[in-house]
Amino acid sequence: MANTPQSQKRARQTERRTEVNKARRSRIRTFLRKVEEAIASGDADVAREALKAAQPELMRGVTKGVYHKNTASRKISRLSSRVKALTNA
Repeated sequence: MANTPQSQKRARQTERRTEVNKARRSRIRTFLRKVEEAIASGDADVAREALKAAQPELMRGVTKGVYHKNTASRKISRLSSRVKALTNA
């Protein structure tokens, strides 16, 4: 338990930031799930559009400190290669 006023304040701030970050992470996962579902359905056009919508969301998560830059880049790279394979097939 936090004892000093400063540590109590930091605990309150952490609680608030955790809620915000949880919402951000959830929003990003929703965008990624839409891409996954489009790939699974085999619809290249829908998958391409979903990926185009998901990329800025992922990178916004990087700027807000929810994801590491390399993690987001890796996710985008893997998804885009799968969408590309779907388009070529």
